[in-house]
Amino acid sequence: MMPRVVTPSIHLASPVTPPSPAALTHLRASDAAGLAVAGPCIALTAVGVFLSTRTNPLTWLAGQLLLALALVQWFALLHECGHETLFRTRALHAPLGHLAAFFSMIPFHNWKRVHGRHHKWTGWQDIDPTTASLVPRELSRAERVLVNVCWKYWVPLFSVIYRVNNFWNWPRLKTLFVRAEDRRRLALHMLGLVTAYALVIALVGPSTFLRLCGLAVVLSLVAEDLLLLSQHTHIPQNVSGGAEVRPFPTIEQEVFTRSLVFPRWLSALLLHIDAHELHHMYPFVPGYRLAGIAYATENEIGCWTWIRRARALPGEVFLFQNRLETGADI
Repeated sequence: MMPRVVTPSIHLASPVTPPSPAALTHLRASDAAGLAVAGPCIALTAVGVFLSTRTNPLTWLAGQLLLALALVQWFALLHECGHETLFRTRALHAPLGHLAAFFSMIPFHNWKRVHGRHHKWTGWQDIDPTTASLVPRELSRAERVLVNVCWKYWVPLFSVIYRVNNFWNWPRLKTLFVRAEDRRRLALHMLGLVTAYALVIALVGPSTFLRLCGLAVVLSLVAEDLLLLSQHTHIPQNVSGGAEVRPFPTIEQEVFTRSLVFPRWLSALLLHIDAHELHHMYPFVPGYRLAGIAYATENEIGCWTWIRRARALPGEVFLFQNRLETGADI
């Protein structure tokens, strides 16, 4: 089957040429900057958990809201540790990465391997393991109802499926990664994380565990639904159809991704994870340095504008079509 190649964007390309990667070598990580990001996240988590132990309902709710914010920040830290861009000292990434993996519910090695393949194959929807499930296809009635209801009522189905299908699906992981050493590490990291959760639940008890983090986890998944689906969904992608194709160089991946504009404080707290186009173009630049790149990307859109326009579409349309087909300016 011949690959299906789409016109990448209905937007006008920026008249400014993006800087070359060689021009950005000064935007490197530092241990001090990495610790300045990780420290507040650890503190926020501790405060959130402490407040969640209180019996006053408003205090407990405040703790859950703070913990939910911390959990999204842990996901951003996991992302940076996977790229080894948080610290200058590479050895620091694994310890913090495992801690971030615990709070993100994603095994660390599984994250590194799958996310690395995502960056390699961005633009080829059926080869990129994180977008392959969204290749246009005929949906069953049950699938359409489930997708539409969850998208309409903010049920965080998609961030759950993202985790289960990409990082916990052992048969699929074995298909993606055939080396014995890779498979061993993937399995060990899954087992290690399950064991860690089991020990915590056994230590505090199931009911206390749910009280301490149940609502916070749900709220963080709702937020990550928006974050994850904003990055590549409803943007025209290529489909290889099984043909042998070449990956797009990172500098050419801008047209296949989208950047949301968060409030400045939130963008800084989340290591500018909203600047997703710049991240794909320059994955070696730490998230907290992305603001130093003087280039306006073409698929940037305000967070609230994108939410309003995306939510106006049925889930099945938003997920399995693209803006060339629907005309939606998202």
